[in-house]
Amino acid sequence: MPRNLSPHVRAVLQALLVTFLWSTSFVLVKIGLKDIPALTFAGLRYTLAFLCLLPLAIRSGQGERLRGLSGAAWARLITLGLLFYTFTQGAIFLSLVYLPAATVSLLLSFTPVIVALLGISTLGERPTILQWAGTGLFLAGVWVYFYPVALPHQQVIGLIVIGVGLLANSLSAILGRHVNRSGELGPLMVTVVSMGIGGVALLVAGVLVQGLPRLTALHWGMILWLAVVNSAFAFTLWNRTLRTLSAMESSIINNTMLFQIAVLAWIFLGESLGWGEVLGMVLAGLGTVAVQMRPPAALARSRRER
Repeated sequence: MPRNLSPHVRAVLQALLVTFLWSTSFVLVKIGLKDIPALTFAGLRYTLAFLCLLPLAIRSGQGERLRGLSGAAWARLITLGLLFYTFTQGAIFLSLVYLPAATVSLLLSFTPVIVALLGISTLGERPTILQWAGTGLFLAGVWVYFYPVALPHQQVIGLIVIGVGLLANSLSAILGRHVNRSGELGPLMVTVVSMGIGGVALLVAGVLVQGLPRLTALHWGMILWLAVVNSAFAFTLWNRTLRTLSAMESSIINNTMLFQIAVLAWIFLGESLGWGEVLGMVLAGLGTVAVQMRPPAALARSRRER
């Protein structure tokens, strides 16, 4: 990545790379769910990712800072792990069993609205008029993309599960921004601690509730890829971007996954895109760009803070 990029542009590009990796996860998860129970699958992914990152965290030399954290800081890390991994990721995996991926993505796309409202009071981050307009344009693109929206009426369990995931995802975006912005721990340690707590809790719940099936070499290869590349690497990089991007900006970038998943499905699964879907993707893309635009004063302040 070029060295002359501003911290904000660099963070945006890194966040987009992470969302691409996470988008490929949807394809792999859909395949894996045919044989692996959802909660166990998710728990294996994030527990193995935690184990991959643990040696790096030990070598990072932040152990003293970790031991010196206050009780309140530990409470925030534990809550972040449970919200972002146990509840959000567990809900996404489980909802994909009951609902189409498009429905799950559509419901999760409302995260920026919740994040924006919560971020005003909890983080003191007030979106600009342009950012509000970008959010509206993004949601308009989502609507056009899925119109006419036809949510399944009988899949009540899936709707409830993803509703919990939507709320947990929004709260974790706020809390993740707060934890990373404080600078008490580096991105790697934040990822390791929160992922370890949330991933192990998810795995224990999955094994107790759904059991552990016999896994083939292909299953383990899929899980390891998801754990090492799409989790260990991606979540560490994501936490690094949260030091620069606001919660609203991060949430909007995260929601570009909705359209990346559609493109991947078109390429690898043969699912065609109509003009409505293409128009929706364009509108959402323009909305994402608008949200990333900052006034000159805000850019100068961001540079001084670094």
